[in-house]
Amino acid sequence: MSVRNLDKIFKPQRIAVVGASNNPTKVGFNVLSNLIGNGFRGVVYPVNPKYEAVQGISAYENVKTLPKQTDLAIVCTPAHTVPGIVRECGEAGIKGMVILSAGFRESGKEGQALEEQIREESRKIPDLRIIGPNCLGIIVPGLKLNASFAAMTPKPGHVAFVSQSGALCTAVLDWAVQEDIGFSHFVSIGNMLDVSYADLIDYFGQQSKIQSIILYVESITEARQFMSAARAFTKTKPIVAYKAGRFAESAKAATSHTGAMAGEDAVYDAAFQRAGIVRIYDFDEIFNCAELLSRHDLPKGARLAVVTNAGGPGVMATDALMACGGTLAQLSEETIQQLNNALPPYWSHGNPVDILGDASPKRFAEATQIVLKDPDVDAVLVVFTPQAMSDSMASAKVIGQSAQHSSKPVLTAWMGGRSVEEGINCLNKCDVPTYATPEQAVRAFMYLVSYRWNREILYETPRDIPWEFTLDNQRRKKELGSVLFEGPEILSENVSKELLATYEIPITRTFTARSADEAIEVAERIGYPVVLKVLSPQITHKTEVGGVLLHLNHSEDVRSAFQQITAKIRQVRPDAQIEGVTVQKMIASEQGLELIVGAKKDSTFGAIILVGTGGITAECFKDRILELPPLNERLARRMLESLKSWPLLKGYRGRPAVDLDRLIEVLIRFSYLVADSPEIKEFDINPLLVTPNDIIALDARVVIDKPLVNRAVRPYSHLAICPYPERFVRQDRLKNGEDVLLRPIRPEDEPMWHTLLVACTPESIHARFHSLFRSITHGMATRYCFIDYDREMAIVAEVKEKGERKLIGVGRLIAEPNHETAEYAILVVNPWQGKGLGTLLTRYCMEVAKSWGLQKVVAETDLDNQQMLATFRKQGFELRHDMDLGIVYASKKLN
Repeated sequence: MSVRNLDKIFKPQRIAVVGASNNPTKVGFNVLSNLIGNGFRGVVYPVNPKYEAVQGISAYENVKTLPKQTDLAIVCTPAHTVPGIVRECGEAGIKGMVILSAGFRESGKEGQALEEQIREESRKIPDLRIIGPNCLGIIVPGLKLNASFAAMTPKPGHVAFVSQSGALCTAVLDWAVQEDIGFSHFVSIGNMLDVSYADLIDYFGQQSKIQSIILYVESITEARQFMSAARAFTKTKPIVAYKAGRFAESAKAATSHTGAMAGEDAVYDAAFQRAGIVRIYDFDEIFNCAELLSRHDLPKGARLAVVTNAGGPGVMATDALMACGGTLAQLSEETIQQLNNALPPYWSHGNPVDILGDASPKRFAEATQIVLKDPDVDAVLVVFTPQAMSDSMASAKVIGQSAQHSSKPVLTAWMGGRSVEEGINCLNKCDVPTYATPEQAVRAFMYLVSYRWNREILYETPRDIPWEFTLDNQRRKKELGSVLFEGPEILSENVSKELLATYEIPITRTFTARSADEAIEVAERIGYPVVLKVLSPQITHKTEVGGVLLHLNHSEDVRSAFQQITAKIRQVRPDAQIEGVTVQKMIASEQGLELIVGAKKDSTFGAIILVGTGGITAECFKDRILELPPLNERLARRMLESLKSWPLLKGYRGRPAVDLDRLIEVLIRFSYLVADSPEIKEFDINPLLVTPNDIIALDARVVIDKPLVNRAVRPYSHLAICPYPERFVRQDRLKNGEDVLLRPIRPEDEPMWHTLLVACTPESIHARFHSLFRSITHGMATRYCFIDYDREMAIVAEVKEKGERKLIGVGRLIAEPNHETAEYAILVVNPWQGKGLGTLLTRYCMEVAKSWGLQKVVAETDLDNQQMLATFRKQGFELRHDMDLGIVYASKKLN
């Protein structure tokens, strides 16, 4: 099934051009001309009540008078006519529309109202899909379909291009035709009233000929759907994105350190990385990057070897590599010896491999082949400069042959003008990426490294952390509800810390003192030394106004500090209401490091988590990393490894390492807190003191999104990624009385999933997967254990045998992108077959499917699988037998 009816737009048989014109200055003229002038093999109907014929083709008064059922309408009429045309398309049974007309929300309030009218009309038409309004149109070169007002049509290719900017599209098309770049699809999406990036990514993911997607992004809507679609696509193919408007001013209004540090562009960075998207900052690199990622093997690491016939370009490549975070490969002694035997005595004897200016094509080939065989080399860059004795064409030919026989990436930089043109053309025909300069080639190599690294890190199996905690959310809401509802927008330090304590995140206990005497009393009760902080609802960053004093060892220190703080605040913030101070135990930090851990609710991607260097230097050093919740062990560790202060965390120059496992646990607990709390707008833990033996929050503050307090919201709607669905965890029992835990699968289950498959017979494996596995790999596990809970649900059955946890069965639902129908499959390990587990899993998966909002579940099994057929019958599936194929198709309606 196509993604929500998009075949009507991208594979139409009949197209109506509403507003077709004979006037060459009109959009309707260009659209009709493109459709009939590029060889489109379908039928095109001009629609214009003013003319009997348009461009020599019989015209129709409106879409309702068209002679046959039409798939797609291209609308080129003024904005005020469009709502009525949408209504007419619905009446005529047209299910696809591309609205090129401008004058909608981009033009002001009147245009916004017109766009809302279109939306209302479209909701009355089942399965209608709309691209636009305010767009250039669409082009599908493989079908010779140019349903746009662009002046040219690119050649067919394997890259899909999607852009919010119509003006940019025309420039890209002009450039692509000049550079002989091909596209599978070229889509200008305009205002995205209906069809979004997510819809297109899902649709393109079903097209086997599409090797990559390029996105030009101005803003994302429906972030949850975007992330889900992108993560599904990038599991196997790359997406390259250019984000315009990097330096938005939105962060200036932030009220917390986290808000100030997590600007809009940094959030997009985090989202793209979590989705596996490669972000490009120079638009002229985007097409080279897309082609490179989709057509070439990925390097195993960042170790690059450079083969060059000139020393200078080798140095240029090395400088660029170091600046981009790559690694200059260290050649092995065996490789050096082989190069000594093949090259003149005066070669560079290291990497870069300078084979000298008189290098022949044979010398280029031998050096490249030797270096490629070095196990410590991940990729090779060959740099050619035209010299008196060099041969551009012949050298390119041998490098192309070497690249075709290598499993490692080979990139080239053929420097020069006309003298190297033939060589560049030869490399292009050999499918070897070639660039004008070493710097460009190195940046391309690092995109490969980044893509490989990001994919691996996202699907690296996290450790199964040996800790649990039970959180009664209803009790938590009850205890904090009155505080959140009746209290101020910015919670006090005390309340903020109590919220952390609810999730078992260690805190320093804070006590309130209204006077100096009360402060002394508290200090003597909890023991010296202590810390005093100003208590004022108007002051959020206490240090910045002199509102914090540390290392107070005596009662005289406390009294003096109280007076000093209150006097200072009256001086610098006379508008602030001083309610006293807070007193807490001073925690020594000589062997520790201060971090900031925070959360912010982004207007696009929802909740974002930040970790960075904390204390008073939090915003100074700009050492921070963002991530989207939920976090697991691997994601939390990656955040820490990305910090500049990571060497200090793991131990540096005699300084002991902090308790990293405990720190990762705190980050995951904080992630749970953020996921459970849609009413939190911003959250700072600053500083979070991390030491070799302890982790403790010294200060915290929460900003509440007051309109959401005590208001029913869809669970986890403030997250861009669906968290682990705890609601589907259930304790159950087999018919023989044995207890079994039914729960959604997790990435941490990979080792148990491998064991489950090993326990299955080849017949059971073939019945489930319709094939036999030569080996069970981590790559397979990423497909079956690392799932998106928005579109897939795998319920595992877990038991304990002799105290060891084991998986004994899996029932899996895979929903189509439109989330109406899901495919169901089940696997039960052989020793547990015949005990009712298959029925138990299937019954529960049908409950999950119904609560998940699905309308239908389909499955298939072999004719001789009598146990499965019996289970389907018990659960009310309708069965259809295909005797020729030996398959039984099962389906069950849920509504």
